[in-house]
Formats: sequence, C-alpha cells, structure tokens
Amino acid sequence: MKHEQRTVIYNKDYSIIQAFILMAIIVPIAGELNMYPFNESFRISFGMPAFFFFLLLWPKNNPMISGLIVGVTVVIFRMLLDIPISDFPTSFIRHYPTSFYYIIFGVLFHLAKINKRMHLPLLVGFLGVLLDIISSSAELLFQYIAFDAHTNIDDLHKISVIAIFRSFFIVGSYNLITLQHTRIKKEQVEQENEKLITLITELYEESTNLKKTLINSENVTEKSYNLYRSLKIDENNLSKVALENAGESHEIKKDNQRILSGLARLISDENVVEYVAIQKIIHLSIHSNAKYAVTLKKDISITYTIQGEHPPYHLYMTLSMINNLVTNAIEAIDHKGHIHLHLYHMENGLIIEVQDDGPGIKREHMDLIFEPGFTSKYDEDGSASTGIGLSYVKSLVTNLHGDITMQSGTNGVIFTITLPENYITARKDDSG
Repeated sequence: MKHEQRTVIYNKDYSIIQAFILMAIIVPIAGELNMYPFNESFRISFGMPAFFFFLLLWPKNNPMISGLIVGVTVVIFRMLLDIPISDFPTSFIRHYPTSFYYIIFGVLFHLAKINKRMHLPLLVGFLGVLLDIISSSAELLFQYIAFDAHTNIDDLHKISVIAIFRSFFIVGSYNLITLQHTRIKKEQVEQENEKLITLITELYEESTNLKKTLINSENVTEKSYNLYRSLKIDENNLSKVALENAGESHEIKKDNQRILSGLARLISDENVVEYVAIQKIIHLSIHSNAKYAVTLKKDISITYTIQGEHPPYHLYMTLSMINNLVTNAIEAIDHKGHIHLHLYHMENGLIIEVQDDGPGIKREHMDLIFEPGFTSKYDEDGSASTGIGLSYVKSLVTNLHGDITMQSGTNGVIFTITLPENYITARKDDSG
C-alpha cells in the first residue's frame, strides 16, 4: 500500500517538473517576439503573456518558484544569443533586470491568490494589469540602476495601455479554452448518460419479459404439482417425474425472482431520474435509432411533432415503447425512407403515432403482427429477426391499460398507442 502511495506522489511531482521545464523553454523563446517602444533596452514581448498563461494553466505550480526559474532562464537564454556580439559582463548587465520582472510578477501573483479567483475573470484581468505594471516598473527601475536607462511619464502610460491589452488577452484566451474544455466534457457526460439510459431501458424491457416468464413458470409449477397429486392417487411412477418437474420449475421461478430483484434495483437507482419531459425522450429515441439506421446502411430520416402540454412521463416505459416501434419501422424500410413521430396530449392520456413510408404489411400478416415470434423481416444473410418487439409493446401497453392499433397501406404503416396518463406519470404523492 505504501509503494502505491509513493508511486502516485512521484507521478504528481513528475508532472510539476515537466511544467517547469516547459515553462523555462517556451517563455524565453516567446520573449524573442518583441518590440522596443521606449528605448533600446526595455522590450515588450510575448514572454509575459506566455508566463501569465502558464501560471493560470497550472495552478498547482508555485508561482514564486516559477517566476524565479523563468527569470533566470530568460536571462541565460538572452546571454547565449548575445555571445557572437557581446562579452559576458556586458550581456549580463544588459539582461539581468529582466529577471526581476518575472520574479516580482510571480511573487505578486502568489500574494494576490489569483488562481483562487478564476471564477471572477474581470477581477483576474484587472489584477493581471496591476501586476504587469508593477513588474514592468520594477524592471525599468533595475535598468536605471544597472546602466542608467531613463523613462518618463509617457513611458509609464504606454506600459499601462500595453498591460491592459496583454492581461485581458490572456485571461480571455484562458477562459475560451476553459469553456471549450467544459463543453467537450459536457458532451462526453451527455453521451455517457444516453448510453446509461439506453442500457436501463433495455434492462426494463428484459425485466418486463422476465415478469411474464415468472407468471408462466408459476403456472407450470402449479400444473405439475396438480398432475403429481393426481398421479399419486393411482400410485403411478409418473407421479415422481411430475413432482421433479414441479420442483425444477419452482427453482427456475426462484432464480428468475432473484434476477428480477437485481434488475429492479438497477432500474430504480436513486441517482437516475425516472420521469422526464417528452422532448428528452423523443431526442434520445431519435439519436439512438439514427445510429441504428446507419449500422444497417440505410438512409432514414426521423422527424417528430408534439402537440399539447405534456407532463413528465416515465422514461423507460415510454422510451421502450417508442424505441421498439421506431426500430421496427427502420427494419421494415428497404434502403431509404422517412419515419415520423407524432405525440398528442389528450385529456388524461397520451397518444403516440409512429408512421413510416415502408412497404406496408401484407394482408395475411395483419392478424399475426403482434404474435410473439412472428416476423416478416430478414437480414442480408437470410436470418430472421426475433419477432418479439411488437409483441412486447402490445404486452406493455395492455399492462398499462392502454391500446395499440395499426393501419397499413401502400404508403407505409401507422402504429397508434393510446395510454392513460395516470399509468405513465408520477403520482402526486410521489412528488416529494
């Protein structure tokens, strides 16, 4: 355990050292992009904006140490560039005042606690202006001490104007990068939430099917036990077989109950919102099914209209029904087509219409369309689909005391679901 802790600390320190090295390389180079607005010794360069940006970008780095490192490396870098044209003492006297700019800027940055005020960008901008002016003034002062370089009031005025532009340019750039990073992170979170909702919706469907299996298992258990009792009266060896069947069926039921309990806990996670706006449900369905259409190499557009004021609906029930109908339409369309969702809010109820412009349903299949296992759709390899999507929707709608109908013609199919509102919206006593 101690070894793991040392490893984490080492990695953290290593990243800080990397930041110092990068800063010590980039800031001196950026300082060579410059101009001399006052005299031949005081330069305005991109070194200060680069240094300020690094301090904002790496808040865990000590700004005083950063100022000292950068101040020293800037002087050394400029002295190295002077080797062909100047001797060491002259070059050092000319450049060492610049180090005080970065050292003082780093100290003041630390004392002003700027990294703790990043939620106030205007204040950070003004503080940056103030620090720039003070640091530039200190550099001019040491230039005067070193080689009697003179400045005047107009020079200080120019320093102030330049400081305003430099400081707010860096703060603005930093905030733009931060906003972009936040936007990307938000999109990633939204994608993860969509995946989670899709997964839970699928789990909800499976739990619904599992409930049906439980009922069937219970019926089989009861019938097997009744058969055992009847055969026992005749003292037939088949009674033992019937009893074994009843026991095995009962074990299957208990296993299914345990699985269903686990699914129920996942679906009813307190961190997951169960009732959401209909617009969000539709957007989720369109987004996921558009991807599904692409995987099938089909060019399908999906649109929707919403009429009336809708309360929040149960996310997984509503999304599950819509998804199955839209998926069914995508599979029915040959290569290119259009699907339209229409949702109405009527008095105490919801109507969902899913219309496609596919080939329609043959007359001989009309009465079988909701039967479990029936399908008229095959993939490129000739494999049939599962044929449980529509039967699942039919079963779920029936359990919710609703109704589902279908109209088929040469221009496609329209599935219409009518649901009573009180079965798919939150009860008033659950709102707290």
